[in-house]
Amino acid sequence: MPLAFPIALRILGRTFLIGKPAVNMMSTFVKPMHPEGRRFVAIFAAITVVLFLLWEPLGWIGVGLTVWCYYFFRDPERMSPVRDDVIISPADGVVSLIEPAVPPAELGMEDKPLTRVSVFMSVFNCHVNRMPVGGKIVKIAYRPGKFFNASLDKASKDNERNSLRIEMPDGRDIAVVQIAGLVARRIVCFTGEGQRLGLGERFGLIRFGSRLDVYLPEGVEPMVRLGQTMIAGETLIAELTDASEAEADGSADA
Repeated sequence: MPLAFPIALRILGRTFLIGKPAVNMMSTFVKPMHPEGRRFVAIFAAITVVLFLLWEPLGWIGVGLTVWCYYFFRDPERMSPVRDDVIISPADGVVSLIEPAVPPAELGMEDKPLTRVSVFMSVFNCHVNRMPVGGKIVKIAYRPGKFFNASLDKASKDNERNSLRIEMPDGRDIAVVQIAGLVARRIVCFTGEGQRLGLGERFGLIRFGSRLDVYLPEGVEPMVRLGQTMIAGETLIAELTDASEAEADGSADA
């Protein structure tokens, strides 16, 4: 029997003897895992057992990979602002692009440029996606595509994507687009058309590195900068101007 097994048994025994204090301490460092990750962690754990039986050093490599997989699918709680006049980040990551762009045609929005804020998620970021605003899911449109590096500008146009059109309480729409990346090959969306979700609620997940685009309503200016670190469900992207003010600004520009 590999040496690792008796060591693991001793550690488990001590944990049970220590009892609740140990559990409380672990909960401080170990974040909850999203259900989407259970299958992957189980696969890594099974492979790890086999590796231990073959050669102990390989088993420890398997342990490291299993822990990393658990870490990737972590789903920590977030404290979203108690406000209805803000747009928050739908993803953990870094702001990679801020530019005018037309929302995906499949959403049926007006064919004119809106400010697009792109948040790039590396494999080290939490990949659970959260609602940037509270509102009704008017439309969800999936489109297959390629798998370019999600940090590239052309990823918005060419990569596999899942787009959501959200109607806010004031009647304006905002678009959120989940984009697959070079490693990410699976976009998951938990919500459906007609559902109403609150600010910061979970709506999806992308596996292993990707990007989210947020198309701000007309007249809304971003408060973020390129390279800024974003926290899903917490970091403000913009403050919403009054709908009538936005219309007035649009008329003035015209």
